[in-house]
Amino acid sequence: MAKSWTDDAPQPVALQDHAHVKDPFSYKVKRFFLGGALNRHSLGHQRLSKRYALGILSSDCISSSAYGSEQILIALLPAFGLAAFAILMPMTAVVLAILVIITLSYRNVIDVYTKTGGAYIVSRDNFGPVVAQIAAVALMLDYIVTLAIQSAAGVAAIISTFPSLEPYKMPMIFAVIILLTYGNLRGVKEAGKAFALPTYFFVGCMFIVFGMGLYRLANGTLPVLDTDLPGAIPLGQEQGLLTFAAIFILLRAFANGGSSLTGLEAISDGVALFKTPEHVNAKRTLVVMSCLLGILVLGVSYFAHHIHAMPYESGVPTVISQIAKAAVGTGTFGTVMFIMVQLATMLILFAGANTTYSAFPLLVNFVAADGYLPRQLTKRGHRLAFSNGILLLAGGGLLLVIITAGSVEHLVAFYALGVFTGFTLAGFGMTRYYLRTKPSQWRVKVFINALAGSISLLIVIIFSVVKFTQGAWLVLVTAPILVATLLRLRRQYTREQEALSVKSFEERATSMARHDVTIFVDSVDIATVGAVRYARSLKPHKVKAVHFVIDDRRAEAIQKAWAESEALEDVQLDLIDCPDRRIANSALDYAIRKTEKPDIELTILLPRRSYSRFLGRLLHDQTAEEIAAPISQLQRVVATIVPFDVNRITSRGDLHIRHEQETLRSVSSQEKIKPTQVAPQVFAPVTHYAEDVTPIGKIEWRKRSKVHGRVTSIATAPRGSAPMLQVEVWDETGGITLNFLGRREIAGLEVGMEMRAEGMVGEEEGQLTILNPSYELLV
Repeated sequence: MAKSWTDDAPQPVALQDHAHVKDPFSYKVKRFFLGGALNRHSLGHQRLSKRYALGILSSDCISSSAYGSEQILIALLPAFGLAAFAILMPMTAVVLAILVIITLSYRNVIDVYTKTGGAYIVSRDNFGPVVAQIAAVALMLDYIVTLAIQSAAGVAAIISTFPSLEPYKMPMIFAVIILLTYGNLRGVKEAGKAFALPTYFFVGCMFIVFGMGLYRLANGTLPVLDTDLPGAIPLGQEQGLLTFAAIFILLRAFANGGSSLTGLEAISDGVALFKTPEHVNAKRTLVVMSCLLGILVLGVSYFAHHIHAMPYESGVPTVISQIAKAAVGTGTFGTVMFIMVQLATMLILFAGANTTYSAFPLLVNFVAADGYLPRQLTKRGHRLAFSNGILLLAGGGLLLVIITAGSVEHLVAFYALGVFTGFTLAGFGMTRYYLRTKPSQWRVKVFINALAGSISLLIVIIFSVVKFTQGAWLVLVTAPILVATLLRLRRQYTREQEALSVKSFEERATSMARHDVTIFVDSVDIATVGAVRYARSLKPHKVKAVHFVIDDRRAEAIQKAWAESEALEDVQLDLIDCPDRRIANSALDYAIRKTEKPDIELTILLPRRSYSRFLGRLLHDQTAEEIAAPISQLQRVVATIVPFDVNRITSRGDLHIRHEQETLRSVSSQEKIKPTQVAPQVFAPVTHYAEDVTPIGKIEWRKRSKVHGRVTSIATAPRGSAPMLQVEVWDETGGITLNFLGRREIAGLEVGMEMRAEGMVGEEEGQLTILNPSYELLV
């Protein structure tokens, strides 16, 4: 065989593009709506300054001030009448005190967990995986409710501005969730700086409203609204505060007000997003966020108390919109300012809903990586987002909206239970950590975290009792079932891992004295011939074919066709009786008999003809899978299904290969013509520097070249052989192999990243290669 240009060997060429399967319709739809697939190395890690981090991570928390005070009034007004506005301020003071305690608790969390420190991580590290699943379920439910309630509240802000849109409330909420889902499936990241704008816009607008409200209050022009308008929450009669019923109502109002504290965990979850020093910047941002939240909640409650802002049974107009309209007036500026406030409220509520699309998939990724949720939730999708987690979140949010008819009041019943369960576990988890490690000032830290955990636990109990009939029962019933399900999934994964782990005696048993191959046949056709051809390639001690006889006439026809086939003349055909007509049982018995001796390994090949998905299942059975399943449980027996695509032949579908400067052609009709090498007439001097990057498809043999492309393959020589590393690099024009002798790895090199290499172009087995090139990894 010709081996070099001196004896007319084929010209070495760059690697050409691979065969491409025709894209299915589902993939075309995905690519149309989501865009082209992203390479994982384009997944950047963006560090945020404090001002951007505050805007991005606090939108969920700060936006809850838009409805927290309103929910307190909804509980108080039917029971206490106008006295509810007097009770509102002390109730708000209690909520703010709890805000301070939980903020101090999470500052301690950030001090210890400087990368990510949500309730799940804290619980897992300090209480173990079982308790951590309680935190996981609580947080998952919390994020799903957050999506539903923020979307519903944002739509309520729109309807408060344009009341004529109220009949379209449900479709609007659905549209918001679907649009947010679509955007995040396309890869819209929470860390995008544009998401910081709604937070500052909302805070700025509310400060203007508060400023104008204080000015009008000082000069006596701040109006007091009517409280008997149609559609408003009905007013009850004033009563004493010490009766059992009154105390119950106060606790319910307090539980409603707890919804103002949701989202406090967001910064501890995203510590790694901050610029260095991460934990210091995160703690400062947490304090600023809590101060802003406290000011907003206090301001909304204060002005609701002064103007007697009434909640409405339909949810619109909202209390915050009434405060804005009363504070800014009805003039031209007031009208514009009112619309700006409503726009800001809508944007921050939708931005708060959007944060769940980052937090929820990340949480279920952690839980799934620990083995408590399906592994599919750890995989990034077409655009590098955790698509399965996003779809699970969206489905849960839509279901909740349907169940509650998009009512913010009803959604609150599901809300704070999950939030404060997380606060409880984080507080007690940090308490246990400090008691175990006893760092400096540990007594103060134990007191803060134990207090935060105890108060949060008390709120969980209160919420479970007073909100039980309003929807909390559903969470209390669902949560234990979900926790048990997560633990059950983990046990299943553990059993599977133990079954697949390589035992020490199996690790040493790498070869058998004898390897036989048997083909189970049901007809003599091209699929059977292909299986026999594959059997021969395994180089077994003996190849045999077996047909289990159910129909004597069919067995006779197979035996006759086998004898007449020249392609099968060297393979023995055995006919084995199947008296109970259960082929799987007969196959299992055959495999056991053939591997009775401990030094024999048996491979069973099962030709499977693949037909169209619908008609194939209708017209043909799935016998190969039924046989392979029990056989695969035997030791020293391997059941291999050998597929043969009948559908491709019947539909005349061709696999195509694309080559440079060639049109797509059928594999079956393609003729590969290799140009022969031509001896150089003049030998050019060998240079040691390549000025520019050359497209890989245009590089030349025996010339120095610099190439730039994406790493598609990394191959390392076996441990027992001489060290060598082979790297395939491709660009739009072709591919080339880089051979590194004497090494088994390159630090930082990963499949999918970009690489630049330079060296003399040689050949190996007719393909161009560069031996020991200089290189640069491009991140």
